[in-house]
Amino acid sequence: MHGLVIKALESFFRATYGDQRWRKVMEQSGLDFFEFEGLLTYEEEPCLRVLELVGIELGQSQGEVLEDVGNFLVSHPQCERLRRLLRFGGETYVEFLHSMDDLRDRARLAVEDLNLPAMELREHTAGLYSLTCLPGIAGFGSVMLGVLRAMADDYGALVMLDHRGRRDGCEVISIALIESAYSEGRSFDLGARTG
Repeated sequence: MHGLVIKALESFFRATYGDQRWRKVMEQSGLDFFEFEGLLTYEEEPCLRVLELVGIELGQSQGEVLEDVGNFLVSHPQCERLRRLLRFGGETYVEFLHSMDDLRDRARLAVEDLNLPAMELREHTAGLYSLTCLPGIAGFGSVMLGVLRAMADDYGALVMLDHRGRRDGCEVISIALIESAYSEGRSFDLGARTG
Protein backbone atom coordinates (compact mmCIF):
# COMPACT_ATOMS: atom_id res chain seq x y z
CA MET A 1 0.00 0.00 0.00
CA HIS A 2 1.34 3.41 -0.94
CA GLY A 3 2.37 5.42 2.11
CA LEU A 4 0.18 8.36 1.09
CA VAL A 5 -2.91 6.16 1.39
CA ILE A 6 -2.29 5.05 4.98
CA LYS A 7 -0.85 8.49 5.84
CA ALA A 8 -4.24 9.98 4.93
CA LEU A 9 -5.85 7.82 7.64
CA GLU A 10 -3.16 8.81 10.14
CA SER A 11 -3.46 12.54 9.32
CA PHE A 12 -7.24 12.45 9.65
CA PHE A 13 -7.13 10.61 12.97
CA ARG A 14 -4.36 12.70 14.55
CA ALA A 15 -5.87 16.03 13.43
CA THR A 16 -9.35 15.03 14.63
CA TYR A 17 -8.72 12.90 17.73
CA GLY A 18 -5.19 13.71 18.81
CA ASP A 19 -1.76 12.13 18.98
CA GLN A 20 -2.41 10.27 22.23
CA ARG A 21 -5.29 8.24 20.78
CA TRP A 22 -3.27 7.59 17.62
CA ARG A 23 -0.39 6.28 19.71
CA LYS A 24 -2.85 3.94 21.47
CA VAL A 25 -4.03 2.57 18.10
CA MET A 26 -0.48 2.07 16.88
CA GLU A 27 0.55 0.31 20.10
CA GLN A 28 -2.36 -2.10 19.64
CA SER A 29 -1.34 -2.71 16.02
CA GLY A 30 1.91 -4.34 17.06
CA LEU A 31 3.91 -2.21 14.62
CA ASP A 32 7.20 -0.88 15.96
CA PHE A 33 6.64 2.71 14.83
CA PHE A 34 4.01 5.39 15.40
CA GLU A 35 4.10 7.37 12.17
CA PHE A 36 3.76 6.33 8.54
CA GLU A 37 5.94 7.84 5.82
CA GLY A 38 4.12 9.10 2.73
CA LEU A 39 6.89 8.10 0.31
CA LEU A 40 7.27 4.49 1.46
CA THR A 41 5.27 1.40 0.53
CA TYR A 42 3.73 -0.80 3.25
CA GLU A 43 2.33 -4.31 3.35
CA GLU A 44 -1.45 -4.18 3.04
CA GLU A 45 -2.34 -6.46 5.97
CA PRO A 46 -0.85 -4.29 8.77
CA CYS A 47 -2.43 -1.19 7.23
CA LEU A 48 -5.85 -2.85 7.19
CA ARG A 49 -5.28 -3.85 10.83
CA VAL A 50 -4.63 -0.19 11.71
CA LEU A 51 -7.87 0.76 9.92
CA GLU A 52 -9.73 -1.93 11.87
CA LEU A 53 -8.29 -0.63 15.16
CA VAL A 54 -9.24 2.95 14.29
CA GLY A 55 -12.82 1.78 13.73
CA ILE A 56 -12.82 -0.01 17.08
CA GLU A 57 -11.33 3.02 18.85
CA LEU A 58 -14.02 5.30 17.35
CA GLY A 59 -16.90 2.83 17.55
CA GLN A 60 -17.47 3.16 13.80
CA SER A 61 -17.51 0.83 10.83
CA GLN A 62 -14.55 0.88 8.48
CA GLY A 63 -16.80 2.43 5.83
CA GLU A 64 -17.74 5.29 8.15
CA VAL A 65 -14.09 5.90 9.05
CA LEU A 66 -13.05 5.93 5.39
CA GLU A 67 -15.88 8.30 4.45
CA ASP A 68 -14.66 10.66 7.18
CA VAL A 69 -11.13 10.38 5.76
CA GLY A 70 -12.47 11.38 2.33
CA ASN A 71 -14.27 14.37 3.83
CA PHE A 72 -11.10 15.35 5.71
CA LEU A 73 -9.00 15.20 2.53
CA VAL A 74 -11.14 17.94 0.96
CA SER A 75 -12.22 20.08 3.89
CA HIS A 76 -9.24 20.24 6.28
CA PRO A 77 -6.86 23.21 5.83
CA GLN A 78 -3.79 20.97 5.78
CA CYS A 79 -5.17 19.26 2.65
CA GLU A 80 -5.69 22.44 0.59
CA ARG A 81 -3.43 21.18 -2.23
CA LEU A 82 -5.61 18.12 -2.78
CA ARG A 83 -8.73 20.28 -2.77
CA ARG A 84 -7.11 22.46 -5.46
CA LEU A 85 -6.25 19.38 -7.54
CA LEU A 86 -9.88 18.29 -7.35
CA ARG A 87 -11.23 21.76 -8.17
CA PHE A 88 -9.25 21.73 -11.41
CA GLY A 89 -11.85 19.18 -12.49
CA GLY A 90 -14.31 21.93 -13.41
CA GLU A 91 -16.14 25.10 -12.52
CA THR A 92 -19.33 23.27 -11.49
CA TYR A 93 -20.07 20.11 -9.54
CA VAL A 94 -21.31 18.42 -12.72
CA GLU A 95 -18.02 19.21 -14.48
CA PHE A 96 -16.19 17.93 -11.40
CA LEU A 97 -18.17 14.66 -11.56
CA HIS A 98 -17.26 14.21 -15.21
CA SER A 99 -13.59 14.70 -14.32
CA MET A 100 -13.61 11.60 -12.09
CA ASP A 101 -12.76 9.41 -15.09
CA ASP A 102 -9.33 11.07 -15.33
CA LEU A 103 -8.62 11.62 -11.62
CA ARG A 104 -6.34 8.60 -11.55
CA ASP A 105 -4.14 10.11 -14.28
CA ARG A 106 -4.09 13.54 -12.61
CA ALA A 107 -3.03 11.94 -9.32
CA ARG A 108 -0.19 10.14 -11.09
CA LEU A 109 1.01 13.45 -12.51
CA ALA A 110 1.32 14.68 -8.94
CA VAL A 111 2.74 11.43 -7.48
CA GLU A 112 4.07 9.11 -10.17
CA ASP A 113 3.88 5.85 -8.20
CA LEU A 114 0.44 6.50 -6.65
CA ASN A 115 -1.86 4.00 -8.33
CA LEU A 116 -5.45 4.92 -7.47
CA PRO A 117 -8.26 2.69 -8.74
CA ALA A 118 -9.80 3.76 -12.03
CA MET A 119 -13.29 5.27 -11.84
CA GLU A 120 -16.14 5.39 -14.32
CA LEU A 121 -18.97 7.93 -14.17
CA ARG A 122 -22.28 7.14 -15.82
CA GLU A 123 -25.12 9.63 -16.28
CA HIS A 124 -28.40 7.72 -16.16
CA THR A 125 -30.81 10.64 -16.48
CA ALA A 126 -30.50 14.37 -15.90
CA GLY A 127 -29.07 14.76 -12.41
CA LEU A 128 -28.76 11.03 -11.68
CA TYR A 129 -25.29 9.46 -11.87
CA SER A 130 -23.34 6.48 -10.67
CA LEU A 131 -19.61 6.37 -9.99
CA THR A 132 -17.99 2.95 -10.20
CA CYS A 133 -14.65 2.57 -8.40
CA LEU A 134 -12.79 -0.34 -9.97
CA PRO A 135 -10.78 -2.73 -7.79
CA GLY A 136 -7.44 -1.57 -6.43
CA ILE A 137 -7.57 -0.16 -2.89
CA ALA A 138 -9.88 -1.73 -0.32
CA GLY A 139 -12.52 0.77 0.80
CA PHE A 140 -11.67 3.34 -1.88
CA GLY A 141 -15.36 3.79 -2.68
CA SER A 142 -16.06 4.85 0.91
CA VAL A 143 -13.24 7.42 0.73
CA MET A 144 -14.70 8.70 -2.55
CA LEU A 145 -18.13 8.97 -0.92
CA GLY A 146 -16.61 11.37 1.61
CA VAL A 147 -14.76 13.25 -1.14
CA LEU A 148 -17.93 13.61 -3.23
CA ARG A 149 -19.91 14.82 -0.22
CA ALA A 150 -17.27 17.39 0.76
CA MET A 151 -16.86 18.57 -2.84
CA ALA A 152 -20.62 19.08 -3.13
CA ASP A 153 -20.36 21.43 -0.15
CA ASP A 154 -17.30 23.04 -1.72
CA TYR A 155 -19.23 23.77 -4.93
CA GLY A 156 -22.45 24.68 -3.08
CA ALA A 157 -24.38 21.79 -4.65
CA LEU A 158 -27.13 19.82 -2.95
CA VAL A 159 -26.68 16.09 -3.58
CA MET A 160 -27.85 12.77 -2.22
CA LEU A 161 -25.13 10.12 -2.18
CA ASP A 162 -25.38 6.42 -1.43
CA HIS A 163 -22.70 3.74 -1.36
CA ARG A 164 -24.41 0.86 -3.17
CA GLY A 165 -21.91 -1.77 -2.00
CA ARG A 166 -19.46 -4.01 -3.83
CA ARG A 167 -20.11 -5.99 -6.99
CA ASP A 168 -17.38 -8.05 -8.64
CA GLY A 169 -14.75 -6.17 -6.64
CA CYS A 170 -16.09 -2.77 -7.73
CA GLU A 171 -17.73 -0.22 -5.43
CA VAL A 172 -20.64 1.80 -6.77
CA ILE A 173 -21.83 5.19 -5.51
CA SER A 174 -25.16 6.62 -6.63
CA ILE A 175 -25.28 10.41 -6.99
CA ALA A 176 -28.51 12.38 -7.22
CA LEU A 177 -27.88 16.06 -7.94
CA ILE A 178 -30.85 17.91 -6.44
CA GLU A 179 -29.64 21.47 -7.06
CA SER A 180 -26.30 22.57 -8.49
CA ALA A 181 -26.38 26.06 -6.93
CA TYR A 182 -27.95 25.33 -3.55
CA SER A 183 -25.56 27.53 -1.56
CA GLU A 184 -22.62 29.83 -2.21
CA GLY A 185 -19.90 27.21 -1.74
CA ARG A 186 -16.25 27.89 -0.94
CA SER A 187 -14.23 30.38 -2.92
CA PHE A 188 -11.70 29.08 -5.40
CA ASP A 189 -9.19 31.07 -7.41
CA LEU A 190 -7.52 29.13 -10.20
CA GLY A 191 -4.40 31.30 -10.01
CA ALA A 192 -4.07 31.38 -6.19
CA ARG A 193 -0.91 30.06 -4.59
CA THR A 194 -0.87 27.63 -1.70
CA GLY A 195 1.57 27.94 1.18
